[in-house]
Amino acid sequence: MSELVANCPRCGASHMTFDLLNQVPVSIRYDWQYWIEVFCVCRNCNKPTIFLVAQKKYNDSKYIKEGLSKLTISANQVVEVKRHIGIQDTSAQEPPEYLPENIENIFREGAACMAIGCNNAAATMFRLCLDLATQSLLPEEGEGLNSKVRRNLGLRLPWLIDNKILPEALRELSSCIKDDGNDGAHEGILGEEDAADILDFTFILLQRLYTEPKRLELAAERRNKRREKSE
Repeated sequence: MSELVANCPRCGASHMTFDLLNQVPVSIRYDWQYWIEVFCVCRNCNKPTIFLVAQKKYNDSKYIKEGLSKLTISANQVVEVKRHIGIQDTSAQEPPEYLPENIENIFREGAACMAIGCNNAAATMFRLCLDLATQSLLPEEGEGLNSKVRRNLGLRLPWLIDNKILPEALRELSSCIKDDGNDGAHEGILGEEDAADILDFTFILLQRLYTEPKRLELAAERRNKRREKSE
């Protein structure tokens, strides 16, 4: 039986040893890194917890495939504990693929807020995703590009669409991001439909900026490899 050291969310014990009994791989990132949910029992309170863990090193996938519960070393040498599985994972929207880590983490936080009905908090997180994703799209200078446009997401998005940096097809969806910069979130008046509109726009924009280009890049790499093998 393998061991995992983590903080116990059930009894509050820090750096406690758990018996790692089973695992379920839930995703693969960067084409090599396994993310796994592991079922563990705390040796202090004897209560079970499911942890989300991620493979640490590229060459350690063999331990994942053989089963972490069969390890004769601490599982912490192979995987990093990300968090425990809780109510925030209830029907939460998965983020698009190939996002930068910081944006993915913020999206997941927003999705977790949506799953438990915290619409204003969710909208704030999704706005932050959009803010981070679009800041780098702004050129150093351009007609009508002033400090207010740079600072205000509600003004920045139409400017990017007007200047064909973002596709025109996103204009109607972007109407959920208002010019006042808070969409009602700061007043705490957003409903479920309002937050869902912002989620939809955020998901589609992130797909356009990160997922689709990466998929095309990977497809080109596969094509080149096939051509190399046929030569």
